Amino acid sequence: MLTLTSQHAKGDSVSLLRSSTLRPLYTAEQVGELDRRTIASGIDGFALMQRAASSAWHSFRARWPQARTVSVLCGGGNNGGDGHVFAALAAQSGLKVQRVTLKPINELKDDALKAAELATAAGVGDDPWHTDLVLSGEVIVDALLGTGLNGEVAGRFRDAIQALNAAAKPVLAIDIPSGLAADTGAVLGVAVQAACTVTFIGDKIGLHTGDAPAYIGEIDFRPLGVKSQAYFDIPPTAWRLNESLLAEAFKPRLRTAHKGDMGHVLVLGGAPGFGGAALLASQAAARLGAGKVSLATAPEHVVASLMRCPEVMAHGVRGAAELGELPEQSDVVVVGPGLGQGAWGQAMLQSALNTDKSLVIDADGLNLLASHWADTRRENWVLTPHPGEAARLLGISPTEVQADRPAAARALQQQRGGTVILKGAGTLIAGPSGLLVCPYGNPGMASGGMGDVLSGMLGALIAQRHENEESVWLATLVHALAADAGAAKHGERGLLASDLASYACSLINP
Repeated sequence: MLTLTSQHAKGDSVSLLRSSTLRPLYTAEQVGELDRRTIASGIDGFALMQRAASSAWHSFRARWPQARTVSVLCGGGNNGGDGHVFAALAAQSGLKVQRVTLKPINELKDDALKAAELATAAGVGDDPWHTDLVLSGEVIVDALLGTGLNGEVAGRFRDAIQALNAAAKPVLAIDIPSGLAADTGAVLGVAVQAACTVTFIGDKIGLHTGDAPAYIGEIDFRPLGVKSQAYFDIPPTAWRLNESLLAEAFKPRLRTAHKGDMGHVLVLGGAPGFGGAALLASQAAARLGAGKVSLATAPEHVVASLMRCPEVMAHGVRGAAELGELPEQSDVVVVGPGLGQGAWGQAMLQSALNTDKSLVIDADGLNLLASHWADTRRENWVLTPHPGEAARLLGISPTEVQADRPAAARALQQQRGGTVILKGAGTLIAGPSGLLVCPYGNPGMASGGMGDVLSGMLGALIAQRHENEESVWLATLVHALAADAGAAKHGERGLLASDLASYACSLINP
């Protein structure tokens, strides 16, 4: 169980937030150790393999109940063994099974050999892989490589994966789509594009971030009776956020609550000519329940702010000297949306850094940190980079960030402190309590202003809850779920950042 704690405070804070619904995520090595310990505890390894294949078979039947033919691609090792047992179960259930082997059966060993012999005894044929082979099944089962892959896919396995994808048929991946890195979600040269991935014993972090969302399809997690959290010396490498947290976190407000209880957010942004981002952040902060929202922006943007959201207290400032007491009067300072990297933006960021308030830094605020405050570290800030911004902060390339997103998020948090949100498919949150993954969101979020809205939401929840880390978890959840709600109603194409605030408002109200 992941324990989430927060300070007891006024506003929407709760004194103790616990959830057993957050799924633990593991590395491939950790899952391998869980597997070994399960076998050592008295469960036969082949029996565990049969249990996995049976779970995969039930997952297959639930999704494709009308299928009468199936092609099963089997590699060597235990993943291939799962495929062989699956083939036997399918044949025993009356399906016509095409078993394609990429390692000769007479070269298999131990449980994998037993599994292959079981399939042969069930009347399943053996079609050794060759490039002209036609995959005849209505559905294809991928049991090629599993989680042990640690280098680029090559040779006949690469050819088989390419042929599998070219077949344009639904695919059930056993444990992980072959070619996907279990620890990072990166594609190792080429990977199977699955409609469903049934994974066993411990869920893998690489199924939830990086390239994985484009390859895994639906995830069906089957623990096979293994209670992973009973092994206290194998702590999860990360946790998967769950929308059930929202009901726990957002209780009805006290009937005597007033705006002073709900926090004051200051947004610093909107350099001359870049006003839209700061307006989006400000309105999002207001919609997420902040008691007061102030906006310090270039004077020419004030009228637009008043017309867009008169509840936001807009201040036109030409430089840091005109901020006055605004930073000290706020509970949280959001700095970065539309900030620019010129003298105005630098002055605004310096003013934010001069306070001891909680900070949310986004966009050009992050770029200025990388170029002008390379050694600055704080424990009470939230950094919200996309891969390009994270790369600049770390001094590496965006490709390197994407190759191992969990490592990049952890490295940035270790170097800079506070809490880091590494945005993108499978957003990662690295903070003092460890690493979390947000499995929600959709490609409709690939449009301007989405990060600005997230920054405003972060500011609002931090201001109300008077702590940072849990607020980051919740704001990230609300942001992604609001986008999913918008996409469900109108579609992904044309989803605007300004659409999210109203959906988010519904999500956070009991």
